[in-house]
Amino acid sequence: MFAKDIGIDLGTANVLIHVKGQGIVLNEPSVVAIEKNSNKVLAVGEEARKMVGRTPGNIVAIRPLKDGVIADFDVTESMLKHFINKLNVKGFLSKPRILICCPTNITSVEQKAIREAAEKSGGKKIYLEEEPKVAAIGAGMDIFQPSGNMVVDIGGGTSDIAVLSMGDVVTSSSIKMAGDKMDNEILNYVKRQYKLLIGERTAEDIKINIGTVFHDSRNEEMDIRGRDMVSGLPRTITVRSKEIEEALHESVETIVHAAKTVLEKTPPELSADIIDRGIMLTGGGALLHGMDQLLAEELKVPVLIAEQPMDAVAIGTGIMLKNMDRISRRSFI
Repeated sequence: MFAKDIGIDLGTANVLIHVKGQGIVLNEPSVVAIEKNSNKVLAVGEEARKMVGRTPGNIVAIRPLKDGVIADFDVTESMLKHFINKLNVKGFLSKPRILICCPTNITSVEQKAIREAAEKSGGKKIYLEEEPKVAAIGAGMDIFQPSGNMVVDIGGGTSDIAVLSMGDVVTSSSIKMAGDKMDNEILNYVKRQYKLLIGERTAEDIKINIGTVFHDSRNEEMDIRGRDMVSGLPRTITVRSKEIEEALHESVETIVHAAKTVLEKTPPELSADIIDRGIMLTGGGALLHGMDQLLAEELKVPVLIAEQPMDAVAIGTGIMLKNMDRISRRSFI
């Protein structure tokens, strides 16, 4: 029994694992519930996510990845170990080769942390690959031709923007402005505007259900519950799409600005290709209402949303695993 090669999209919000020959076999939130006093892991993934904001004092629900990199090494290792053991990919005497995706501009120390966590969780040989490159492959772009392809990957912790040609990154930018920060903006807006405290999960529900970033493109409302900051009692209010657009304005402006900067640094021949082919939008942020319209209006280039934006990176790792021996590696890998 030989070990199976696996590809991991180690995201700030979710971990997706692709097993060679089987497809995506795991998609769980990057959350671990730990008992404070003994440091014992109580739950991982979906089970732990349900505990966020709802645990007694001695239990904490931790998100071990922040802004696309490892914030808590031991907890990340425990989480990866749990997921890999669950999949039963180890062979009788062999360990799996692991391909992990990381943001474009992480430091060598952060790369080392990701590699070590993967090794300790049971990997034999670890390959690191840049997230936008893998997302572009997963979204069906042919990046190995001498032509320009641009991808905007908006995840939970980072937004990665890259122009690719000949199978590699030409210009790129990775900013720590993505889904989590947007949830925070909504949370703070409700706090400022209505003197109501809500949790992260409620903020995310608002973003998904009524949120928009393009002016006047959505007009919905939603009742939300939270704790009144004045009386300390539970209260229900109604928020509207227009307000969420206002709350998210600064966050999306940052992403638009980063995309413009990448385009400004792109060689003119590749820019011409991008006008023809358009920009591919991947990651959970691609599903945010109006994001494609906003980018298209601001960048004056057609914007397409990947067929499965949330799974694009994991699908890309699967394609790369199939061609593991042919794909050229950069020296740091």
